[in-house]
Amino acid sequence: MQRSLIGKEIAPFLMMFALLVIMTIFVDVMLHLFDMVWVGRYLGIPGSLLILLSFGYSMRKRQVILFGKPKLWLRFHQALTMLGALMILVHAGIHIYAILPWLALIAMLINVISGMTGQYLLGRSRRFITGKKDVYVNQGLPEEEIEKKLFWDATAFELMKKWRVVHLPITLAFAVLSITHILSIFLFWQWK
Repeated sequence: MQRSLIGKEIAPFLMMFALLVIMTIFVDVMLHLFDMVWVGRYLGIPGSLLILLSFGYSMRKRQVILFGKPKLWLRFHQALTMLGALMILVHAGIHIYAILPWLALIAMLINVISGMTGQYLLGRSRRFITGKKDVYVNQGLPEEEIEKKLFWDATAFELMKKWRVVHLPITLAFAVLSITHILSIFLFWQWK
């Protein structure tokens, strides 16, 4: 018996996101254990730089950068974004006392989730549904019966396909909120 799209594809995706949260907690706990909490305060800088570097993929996709294979740039984008997000999450920790950093953090998390949706779920989900349909066709089921059996999987897939509607604007919102956060830090920094 075949597992559903939710059990086979969405649950591992959620586990991958949970791993990011667990790693954040682990690094934060280690910094506290070794009395190095101050390191977390500065992890926002390299985290932001890694996320900025990850935009090389977007520039390659739009042919602003002409060298390198797009698939390699995509892997580069994914790795740098996840590492940068981890650093920013550790930087944020539970020590946020203002609304602007919270908004930037929420925008980043939504952006990470929407990016993971595009990267992880869509391709695998398309192959999963096609494979499941092939099994039903090979069993000799009529098209109407196949559609009924695939209804919830196909519905979940159609919703996931709309990820770019969220990903691009939230990337812009994250960028604006992050830049505003960084500028406010410089504005209110104790420069003595």
